[in-house]
Amino acid sequence: MKNVNFMSIAIIIPAFKETDNIEKLIFSISKVLNDPIIIIIDDSPDRETQEKIKAFNNIRYIYRGQKLGRGSAVIEGMRNLINEKGINKIIEMDADLSHDPNEIQNNLKIFERDNLDLLISSRYLKDSRITNWTLRRRIFSILSNSLAKFVLKIPITDFTNGFRIYSKDSIGHIVANCGKIGDGFIILSEILVELYFNNFKIGEVHSTFNNRTRGESSVNLKLILDSFFGLFKVYKRKKEIISKTN
Repeated sequence: MKNVNFMSIAIIIPAFKETDNIEKLIFSISKVLNDPIIIIIDDSPDRETQEKIKAFNNIRYIYRGQKLGRGSAVIEGMRNLINEKGINKIIEMDADLSHDPNEIQNNLKIFERDNLDLLISSRYLKDSRITNWTLRRRIFSILSNSLAKFVLKIPITDFTNGFRIYSKDSIGHIVANCGKIGDGFIILSEILVELYFNNFKIGEVHSTFNNRTRGESSVNLKLILDSFFGLFKVYKRKKEIISKTN
């Protein structure tokens, strides 16, 4: 397997009230990557997260000050990187320590080996694991992924995990076409539809998902309902793409 240029990487981290986790996350990233550009898009009502990251290099902090949605935060981070010279791989991951930075190097090697535009860290492949989830959360995730797979007909196992690697070409397409259906987790499925049905190359890798032990979860009933109804808007977008390409 060829060597990966770890200097060509940027990481996008959407954050909401993550003062308990952000410092530990960035420190963990710094142990596996040599000073990547890290963009933190903070929707918290205060700037406490900014205070936690002052000691780190290469951090770009975007403060929005209100809860505008995880998906819109990721797209804003991508927009920030479109014209960045030397960056050709963009990692998306959560701020709550649910995604393990120790998996990044192996994932990057797979991403380059398979010449992918999107690599998804899946919680539902054979060797994947989920820790500390309640039964209720596990059932909801399985049902929502099963519904997305049935409706969208994309051959992957995990539509809703936000631990991903993107190519530079793919983020240009995402910024131009995504974010019109919703601003939360539904954007993960919207991105999949845009890339898959426009012939970008997508793959998956097994992953360990560690449910947060500190901080406040952003998952609530409104977000769940928005994602459910948003899925059918994503399906409509899928039909539009197919009709244009046929």
